[in-house]
Amino acid sequence: MLQAVGLTSTPRRDLTSAVDNLTFEARPGSVTALLGASGAGKTTALRLMLELQSGRGITYFRGRPLHRIAHPAREIGVLLSDLPGHPGRTVRGQLRMLSAAAGVPASRADELLDVVGLTGLRDERLGTLSLGMERRLGLAAALLGDPHTLLLDAPSGGLSPRETNWLFGLLSAHAAQGGTVLYTTDDPKEAARTADHVVTIDDGRLVADQDGAAFARTRLRPRVAVRTPHAARLADVLSREARASRRSVEVVAEAGSRLTVFGSTCPEIGEAAFRHGILVHQLADEFGDTGPGPVPRLAPVPAAVSVQVPGPVSGSSSGSGSNSGPGSSEGPGSGSGSFFRTVSVPGPARTFKLRQTRAEADTAPTEAVSTPHAAPHTPSHATPHVASHAAPQIAPHTGTHNSPHIESRAEPAADGLGPLPPPLSARPVRSPLRPVRYELRRLLGVPSTHLIVAAVLVASTVLAVTLAHTGRTPLPGLLAAWPGILPLPPAALGAGLLGALSFGHEFRYPALAGARGTVPRRLGLLLAKSVVTAASAVLLTLLVVVADLGVLRLVYGAGAAPVPDNWMALCVGWAGLAAGSAWAGLLAAGVFRAAVAGVAAVIAVPTLVVPLLQMVFSGPSARSTAGLPSRLRELAWLQWPGQVDRWLMIAVRLVAQPIAAALTLSLSVLLCAYLFTGLRRRARW
Repeated sequence: MLQAVGLTSTPRRDLTSAVDNLTFEARPGSVTALLGASGAGKTTALRLMLELQSGRGITYFRGRPLHRIAHPAREIGVLLSDLPGHPGRTVRGQLRMLSAAAGVPASRADELLDVVGLTGLRDERLGTLSLGMERRLGLAAALLGDPHTLLLDAPSGGLSPRETNWLFGLLSAHAAQGGTVLYTTDDPKEAARTADHVVTIDDGRLVADQDGAAFARTRLRPRVAVRTPHAARLADVLSREARASRRSVEVVAEAGSRLTVFGSTCPEIGEAAFRHGILVHQLADEFGDTGPGPVPRLAPVPAAVSVQVPGPVSGSSSGSGSNSGPGSSEGPGSGSGSFFRTVSVPGPARTFKLRQTRAEADTAPTEAVSTPHAAPHTPSHATPHVASHAAPQIAPHTGTHNSPHIESRAEPAADGLGPLPPPLSARPVRSPLRPVRYELRRLLGVPSTHLIVAAVLVASTVLAVTLAHTGRTPLPGLLAAWPGILPLPPAALGAGLLGALSFGHEFRYPALAGARGTVPRRLGLLLAKSVVTAASAVLLTLLVVVADLGVLRLVYGAGAAPVPDNWMALCVGWAGLAAGSAWAGLLAAGVFRAAVAGVAAVIAVPTLVVPLLQMVFSGPSARSTAGLPSRLRELAWLQWPGQVDRWLMIAVRLVAQPIAAALTLSLSVLLCAYLFTGLRRRARW
């Protein structure tokens, strides 16, 4: 069960709260709609529940707040907006990256691709997907950890009726297995059509908390849609007859030849048109919204079971052009003495039945009775998830939901909806390799990484050949392809760009924002990114040196590029420079939340920080670091081999270089800024 208690946003000065003391529940085994007009505070409420926005109040997910859940992805699945993924990443690569973040097996990605019908698009780039396919992939990402609770922000926005049908069929199937589903919408007809429970808010405050049947009865106003070429004449006839019979009938003329009539029925309007010889093209029952005003809070009707009587679904969709038929309000379930009432709304066909009381259930006919464990309103397209027979077999659920499990069928649906994957039985272990695996898949899953590496190799070899042709560049500069006009060698610039994109992509395509606790933006993720970017920088440097050496020997012969005697120290220096540049880009992008800031920080080290340090230390030095290894040995009371002293002096000389000292100073400042901004954001949360 999801329990939101006293949710209140903290706005900026002189602004009102988008959410004000909002308290409601979303029960397991049902689909709950959070209904409100645009700007009512629905998205803010979801962000407050997920602790993504500062505010007061608390949300309990099965009795625990989010910050006390060890594995949030195994408890909460989130879809807050359109798919937040890099457009160059493949569908399968996106899910495998998120699987590593959630600590679930990579095979889970393939299972969910089959569930949402994207197996054939597994190698497609995210930038080429349609809105419906993106929404399917977003749902697959939300279901990766086999969560108990699903939180979705306007999931059906912009979808076709078929895609909307598929979406809510999947949500109903998840609820049928004991899960909790909460989604936001601004369409009351959609809420009545798809939700078991409706929570209505306005200006961030709770307006009504009703079950689906009570909401449909109180919020959806019955009306008759009429299309006629003589709209004005028919409106005048209906108004005169209503006044003559002293009935309350409201006729609203809409665009074109359409009339909307409140307070009358299809037979009455049809008879009036026949008596006056008025041609009618369409006559259909509809249900419309009564408006965003307050809705009376109703006590839930005592419920035993839902009785389903076979027969056609009443009503028709708005503008469909179909006339009223046997399934209209005059059908068998519309009489005053019947034990349920059928409600039809525009859109994909769906039937609502008011919950009957136990006294009514004892006297009502029961041709097909669904058990309380089954989904109370599972549409026909959800049959792959829920057995279609009247008495489904109930088996114990072995997953994380701790609720009865509805038997599934193996056949896929016509619209690509497969059976829900088997539940995950084991909890992920706490391991530092989780963020490392995530970062590796994030780095290698986009084409920009390969393009940067290829561009660095090509630029380095071209520069090396050009510098060797002039003959004025020493051998270390040739092997690093570092002319004096460049602030850094190509390998260091490429490493800095990789580091800047490491956090820049995170903030531009926030794959982890919906589940902040999965791989949090804390030291664990920073360490993983630091390790991966440093390893990438070192590997890129070695590739550049080897490529430059090979190309120089190929073009000018072996004598043009001999292996220097101090090649080991040179490689360490180049690798350190590249790793430092990568870390500078990484930290600057993390502090300023932009890849451009990371690249600017990398370039600023040799162009701004180095000249400043040279100005400070331009005078003669009165002290020397000679004998530092022996003093370190005395301080540590340890005896190490003499070779270690040599390596220590090499490290000291490297750090004493202007560029190395500038990098060390810049990294220290950026690290402190990152920790400060990170702790401040956590304090707001």
